[in-house]
Amino acid sequence: MFHKEGQKIILITFFVVVAVVMAAQYYVVVPWLRIAIQAVFLVLLILILQFFRNPKRTVQRSFDEILAPVDGKVVVIEEVEETEYFKDKRKQVSIFMSPTNVHVTRYPASGEIKYSKYHPGKYLVAWHPKSSTENERTTVVVRTPKFGDILYRQIAGALARRIVNYAKLGNSAQQGEDAGFIKFGSRVDLFLPLDCAITVKLNQTVKGAKTCVAVVMPKDEEREIT
Repeated sequence: MFHKEGQKIILITFFVVVAVVMAAQYYVVVPWLRIAIQAVFLVLLILILQFFRNPKRTVQRSFDEILAPVDGKVVVIEEVEETEYFKDKRKQVSIFMSPTNVHVTRYPASGEIKYSKYHPGKYLVAWHPKSSTENERTTVVVRTPKFGDILYRQIAGALARRIVNYAKLGNSAQQGEDAGFIKFGSRVDLFLPLDCAITVKLNQTVKGAKTCVAVVMPKDEEREIT
């Protein structure tokens, strides 16, 4: 199954590849060159298809868990000052997506969308420390029953030149459902309350709508912190 955001580019790529393969078959007389041209364009089609894949996933929804919003690798886990919406300290978990990952963004939790804003910006590599605040990005805040407000940010990378965000102010977010798409390599940051427990580790590979990123911290542990 392929994501709707890729339908146009998949069709265009398909027809271009068919045209090139047929033209090479009839007009390129050197056998090795003909095969090389056909192979390159077929590989291109395969890469486009795998990039826009949208695997269906059964979601075990829970108000007590924050699920990974995307597939990828955890590259940041730290306490930071979030300056756009909360303007206070939060736990940040950042997930980097390579071009080979599924690029669907999924809601990490169920709740009401309280904030959704697009920011134009630069195209620094997605793992750059300043990409979270200087790159093209969208910021979405979901108000949840157990965690309060949580924020996730879709960030364009050096290759990603289009962010698609479905979150609309006042709408309902359902954990695991499609929240958007980022094209060709990027990153998603989560900003979570300090009183939650992070359940992933640095460099861990996670799956969107499957891997638990954070849970509600047990009450006895909260008392120890305070």
